[in-house]
Amino acid sequence: MKDTFKHKGLRQQLVDVIKNKGITDTNVLKAIGKVPRHLFMDSGFLDHAYQDKAFPIASDQTISQPYTVAYQTELLQIKKGYKILEIGTGSGYQAAILCELGAKVYSIERQLELFKKTSKFLPKLGYRVKKFIFGDGYKGLPEEAPFDGIVVTAGAPFVPKPLLSQLKIGGRLVIPVGDNVQVMTLYIRNDVKEFEKHELGEFRFVPLLENKN
Repeated sequence: MKDTFKHKGLRQQLVDVIKNKGITDTNVLKAIGKVPRHLFMDSGFLDHAYQDKAFPIASDQTISQPYTVAYQTELLQIKKGYKILEIGTGSGYQAAILCELGAKVYSIERQLELFKKTSKFLPKLGYRVKKFIFGDGYKGLPEEAPFDGIVVTAGAPFVPKPLLSQLKIGGRLVIPVGDNVQVMTLYIRNDVKEFEKHELGEFRFVPLLENKN
């Protein structure tokens, strides 16, 4: 598992690309510049690792477009030590970015093949996720709630109520909602029953799967 000067240079170019697309959070940009995205992909596709696009991985899933990862992460407004729940571990790239930002990451994956692979792989790179869970992301992780932030990395046909209920007051849920095309949606919990909702443009994600295993 090599991370060369060439890779580092390509990452800086990628940082410039997503900066030009409107990402302004310097900590998020630094994290994108540090995480070796090429290691999260099959070695045959290294040429694609630092292009700003999604790419297929195992189990009919994708590694998200770097801009999308940066955008969702920026919306979470993470401070060091924040408890963040990730729904959809996938390749582990988003989890690594969250770890770089100093978050305490809890991550749920419901594809067994990906769960096994990523839960072994991330620690090898030095990314310590607090808890990996093989299970249904729609249910969240009530035993570890409340969370400062929750990020959903797949398209959800609706907003799962358990996720809203597991946010701290002031906490943020970032979720792409919709069937074929998703609207990036941010919920901020202002009070026990009061949520502020923002719709922030269209994206395309693989679907969030429920109760398949």
